[in-house]
Amino acid sequence: MSASSLRSRVRSEMSQEIKEAARARLAMDGANLSLRAVARDLGIVASALYRYFPSRDALLTALIVDAYRDLRDAAQQAVEAVPAHQPRGQWLAVCCAVRAWALAHPAEYGLLYGTPVPGYAAPPETVEPAAAVLLLLARIVGESHELQAPDIEPVPEALRADLRTLIDQRGESMSEEQLDRVLLAWTHLFGAITFEVFGRMDDLIRARDEYFQRHVLLIADLVGLPG
Repeated sequence: MSASSLRSRVRSEMSQEIKEAARARLAMDGANLSLRAVARDLGIVASALYRYFPSRDALLTALIVDAYRDLRDAAQQAVEAVPAHQPRGQWLAVCCAVRAWALAHPAEYGLLYGTPVPGYAAPPETVEPAAAVLLLLARIVGESHELQAPDIEPVPEALRADLRTLIDQRGESMSEEQLDRVLLAWTHLFGAITFEVFGRMDDLIRARDEYFQRHVLLIADLVGLPG
């Protein structure tokens, strides 16, 4: 192994160690991440961290991108486990995989969907990973050839223009009405998960699995995925 390859490997391994320590800190302290605390946990001086992450925001961004990609991979693996001719089954699988990931990684989920971190502005490289689950849901709907969506109020023209812009930007093959319903499903999905992760369902619903699956399938009905 060349000297440059060795340095690259050491740098990669150290970056991973720093991120693991930061994730542990997230679990203890929430998104108010302190580089000094991370350095202390690793047994190094804080200035040493700056060789790998030049600021707290750079470390937060790395954690956010990793979390979005981990969530995306969980959702993608779930959809690939269901035959393509069962779009409703794929829909349920993705939604359940997202929920399972969130419940298993509450600190990372909180970083993604909890209270915004004071002073932190997400950079452009977080945009694409953040849209992964939405795009996966849209793909399931777009590739389904037997949609049976119920009639609802027509999409207002101002909203229709926004939806058409999103469709054109992504090159998706779907109507404004379909994307409108997918966006509704996306926000409902993460709203339901957020309530559960942050304890808003405590003392209200005990049958959490049944509650979640029922609502996910009700939204599948609205989107038009056949049962």
